[in-house]
Amino acid sequence: MNLSMKNPILLAIVATVLLILIGSTVSIVPETRQAVVLRFGEPVRIYNAYKPNEDFGTTGAGVKLRIPFIDQVVWIDKRVQSVAMERQQVLSTDQLRLQVDAFARYRITDPRRMFISAGSEERVVDALRPILGSALRNELGRRQFTLLLSPERTEVMDNIRRSLNRVAAQYGAEIIDVRIMRADLPDGTPLQSAFQRMRTAREQEALTIRAEGAKRAQIIRAEADATASKTYAASFGKDPQFYDFYRAMQSYRTTFADDAKGETSAILSADNDYLRQFRGR
Repeated sequence: MNLSMKNPILLAIVATVLLILIGSTVSIVPETRQAVVLRFGEPVRIYNAYKPNEDFGTTGAGVKLRIPFIDQVVWIDKRVQSVAMERQQVLSTDQLRLQVDAFARYRITDPRRMFISAGSEERVVDALRPILGSALRNELGRRQFTLLLSPERTEVMDNIRRSLNRVAAQYGAEIIDVRIMRADLPDGTPLQSAFQRMRTAREQEALTIRAEGAKRAQIIRAEADATASKTYAASFGKDPQFYDFYRAMQSYRTTFADDAKGETSAILSADNDYLRQFRGR
């Protein structure tokens, strides 16, 4: 004790060595991170590796020991991460050039493979970003612009996610979700031309619908006239005299009814066959 008090520098050196030794031996693994232990540059152990549906507190996090000055620890985030795609220009099947912003959410599920194939999380992001853009262009290039405003958009996102997930699996990652933030038409003349093409397409679609409606109306009207003629013919067969009287009354109503411009006048001889119903039987 007296020696320590007389040599404070020696005491400080010993304390520093002890702290370094403890820091090189003990590692505290938090719940939010995965630890890859390297020995001479090779991964030998994984602490707190991701497992689906695991309970908090039973994941393997906490105080871990390692061989000092030999084992090194590489920290990998266990939480869901995101990778944003740079704005891409996509040509849809209806010849519209779209400016698309998108992002993907992923999680490192195999830290050992991630370290061997990429070395760091930054390289995983750099590898996924161009693949996301390529998958987005390939999928949207087979679709129309209006599809992005319909419920089928979910199917498009699922296709992009599966395509991106095949690449992410090579880096020990899993794609959780893919989302399009914005899909805009370029400003200026291309935008106005796109609006004009869309307007023309909707006008043509409206003409087609009207033509189809007119066609169906003619068919319905023809079927109704045929049914009426069949009914008239059946009525004429059952009681020809009543049918002749009924048709004559309809004709008189149409001929002698007042129109919007005034009264209707007709001069006919008393023995005219058209007025036979007025003469009775």
